[in-house]
Amino acid sequence: MGPRLRDTRGRMLRDMRISVTDRCNFRCVYCMPKEIFGRDYDFMPQQLLLSFEEIVRVAKAGVAHGVHKLRLTGGEPLLRRDIETLIAMLAELRTPEGERLDIALTTNGSALAHKAQALRDAGLNRVTVSVDSLDDATFRAMNDIDFPLQRVLDGIRVATEVGFDAIKINTVVKRGVNEDDVLPIAEHFRGTGATVRFIEFMDVGTTNGWNLDQVVPSAEIIERIGAVHPLEPLRPAYPGETATRWRYLDGSGEIGAISSVTAPFCGNCTRARISADGKLFTCLFASHGHDLRALLRGGCTDAELEGAIAGIWETRDDRYSELRSADTPTERIEMSYIGG
Repeated sequence: MGPRLRDTRGRMLRDMRISVTDRCNFRCVYCMPKEIFGRDYDFMPQQLLLSFEEIVRVAKAGVAHGVHKLRLTGGEPLLRRDIETLIAMLAELRTPEGERLDIALTTNGSALAHKAQALRDAGLNRVTVSVDSLDDATFRAMNDIDFPLQRVLDGIRVATEVGFDAIKINTVVKRGVNEDDVLPIAEHFRGTGATVRFIEFMDVGTTNGWNLDQVVPSAEIIERIGAVHPLEPLRPAYPGETATRWRYLDGSGEIGAISSVTAPFCGNCTRARISADGKLFTCLFASHGHDLRALLRGGCTDAELEGAIAGIWETRDDRYSELRSADTPTERIEMSYIGG
């Protein structure tokens, strides 16, 4: 394999996050608030979405430049019809060294109990499920469609039974809403093999009403849990890992914290994001992307697609979370469009 791509800050391309739909059946207050994404919201028509074959071509071009990990996101990716077919197609890809890719998926868990076996059989390695509260009333309020917690927990149980390589739980913590759920969530999944990652409430997009006062710093979260269940820090599992890792001293597993607000990790970010309609974004907080769909539907060769991605990455200089000032973009792409 030739020299790996590096951007203007020396960061390599290692991970590709691919949104397969902008639709979601939840209306979580920190992502797709109902006031904006109401019944009349105009989601993308099917013909604007990348086809499975187009997604595979983009992924293959990324792999040629060093991508080892693919994560399917949304919206809610399990709403994309026949998603297991796409996973099976991606599972056929190999790195230049002949290695299989690490294929993961982030879901709200609403359809996981029904889909878990098919996803695993298709070649999905890992699944991440969003659980923002273990109090049913709070959970229903945060997803804002009155969806019951138990159905998501059932999905996690089935996912555990079918034998994914790893199961992670994402919890977005928002001051005044669910910070009291931190310890119960940690304790619920402690010793189960699932890893909880607590995520600081982020200013993604412009519709979620983000306010710094609503951010619960990761240090506070770790302190709350460690006061009851002693913890020790772990080294990152791989270069560019977004979460800091902590191990329970009694050996009952680990937790993670994603601190985009209080401890930005722009300096080693290795992620490219592909929107559902085929735009490549080099930052979660970007204001614009690069249109790969136009290249794909314009008849580009694989080599031309690889060249376009290389050109975009090599000029990349994003570091929004390190700056987060008046000089950064005020119009940012919504989480549901770009994927988490």
